Amino acid sequence: MAPEESTEAVRLLPSFERRFLAARALRSFPWQSLEEKLRDSSGPELLLNILQKPSGDSVTLSESTAIISHGTTGLVTWDAALYLAEWAMQNPAAFAHRTVLELGSGAGLTGLAICKTCRPSAYIFSDCHSCVLEQLRGNILLNGLSLEADVTDDSESPRVTVAQLDWDVVTAPQLAAFQPDVVIAADVLYCPETVLSLVRVLQRLSACLKNQQAPDAYIAFTVRNPETCQLFTNELGIAGIPWEAVPHHDQKLFPYEEHSEMAILKLTL
Repeated sequence: MAPEESTEAVRLLPSFERRFLAARALRSFPWQSLEEKLRDSSGPELLLNILQKPSGDSVTLSESTAIISHGTTGLVTWDAALYLAEWAMQNPAAFAHRTVLELGSGAGLTGLAICKTCRPSAYIFSDCHSCVLEQLRGNILLNGLSLEADVTDDSESPRVTVAQLDWDVVTAPQLAAFQPDVVIAADVLYCPETVLSLVRVLQRLSACLKNQQAPDAYIAFTVRNPETCQLFTNELGIAGIPWEAVPHHDQKLFPYEEHSEMAILKLTL
């Protein structure tokens, strides 16, 4: 293989691995270019480099094929969930040996990645939609994790629970019972109504946990509408919840839209 061909192959491989191994849509992948490199290669090195890469643990998901199904968008994985999962795997100390509460877990990708790679002591998946909760429980079992009642004392897996949690009606005592050390959410800032509901539930969490060390909260989102993002930070200020932007990470493990602008805010409740 000529030097320039080798350089092109190195450039293509990471993109191919992320997309192929994640079994995501490959419409934008330059198949013709890869086919030419494979055809012109004098040996099997390029193909071996693709197939013999060491792989870590995997996350398997059952998802809807429709963006909106059963009146909810929670049956598919959105880009910010992938982005937050990547950040978590690069920063496992933020979750290790801690109780994590996820608000709006959806299909469960972020939580499953954290449970498998960050060693939390307990993880609470939550959502409000019955179909989402049913799919979520199935995905947890699909990935070899047990729900709390099935976990033995000597298990190395985190204690995993699934909670039905409606942000608009959940009470302070119900939130206090979770006793989280870390709170996370991904791609839940899609309209002003959900922004206001999220800030209210964060306020309740902050109030009911005031007698313990303040938990950190990490909210990841795709910047689709700057006004919605601005509303979120404004409402956090009104609620007296400090926040700071988490630096962008460079660990690209999952395929999502290259042009998407993602952000994570770290809040102190």
